[in-house]
Amino acid sequence: MKAFITGATGFVGSHLADKLKASGLDVMCLKRKSSSTKWLDGKGFEYVEGDLFSNEALESAIARADYVFHVAGVVKSVNKEGFHRGNHEATRNLLEITKKVNPGLKRFVHISSQAACGPAVNTESVDENTVPNPITTYGRTKLMAEEEVMRFASDFPVTIVRPPAVFGPRDTEILIYFQTFSKGLNSVIGFDDKYLSLVYVEDLVEGIYLSATKDTAVNNTYFICLDDPYNWDEIGALTSKLLGKKALKIRIPHSVVYSVGFIAETIASLSGKAATLNVEKCKDITQLRWVCSNAKARKELGFSNKYTLEEGFAKTVEWYRQMKWI
Repeated sequence: MKAFITGATGFVGSHLADKLKASGLDVMCLKRKSSSTKWLDGKGFEYVEGDLFSNEALESAIARADYVFHVAGVVKSVNKEGFHRGNHEATRNLLEITKKVNPGLKRFVHISSQAACGPAVNTESVDENTVPNPITTYGRTKLMAEEEVMRFASDFPVTIVRPPAVFGPRDTEILIYFQTFSKGLNSVIGFDDKYLSLVYVEDLVEGIYLSATKDTAVNNTYFICLDDPYNWDEIGALTSKLLGKKALKIRIPHSVVYSVGFIAETIASLSGKAATLNVEKCKDITQLRWVCSNAKARKELGFSNKYTLEEGFAKTVEWYRQMKWI
């Protein structure tokens, strides 16, 4: 059995490659010439040179695959067109190629995002029955990609996975939070109580694997996350315990967050680079409840978290220390 992974050189994709290899699959990894393969080298993976629009390379790989896992996507861009091309158009291209060269595929698994659904508004959490209401260009283009996936559901079996915030070894996004905390500063956005769902990367890739191999998952969508959400006070207390450090908690008003985001976006646009923090990202991080439910995944996939938040954080912190990242 062969699996083809886009985004395999990244955080989630590299862990998924490890999981699939350990499960007995031969794994083909799409990589650009500029991509680092440090998490993949020496493990027996086959590299496919190209990007999401390298059709000849994609056709050759997908024709030989039993499973396609589309993990790659654009999380920041200089402009909205970059999100549309990297999330929406790229997904459609993969689907069209799959229909052309391998309509007998066992499963096309699309890794989307909770951003495609949007935050929980006037409800405890969102689930797969929630009418999507994405609030950023990133979220809207991820939803458009999901809609493309479902348009091909009559051509070959598909499944969509929507992770919330993902953490674990190899991650460089949540790393920033740990690095800042270890230096004695705990920055909290706003003065209200914000909750979010999270998932440890090993649990996420287990959920992705189940979504690809369970018949019940055909043409379905799943949130994969911890059972319970957490607020930033709980996350801060746990981080302090694991790092063995106390940090000064500073609450940053939403108005200041937006001002910084506007300035950062303006500077980035002048330099032609994508801003990590922009006005849309500010809208994202000031929401009260980025909370989703894993009830459907537990019921239909038999999914359960192997790691609690504390256990996952502990493994992450230990790895960061080994790498001397904190």
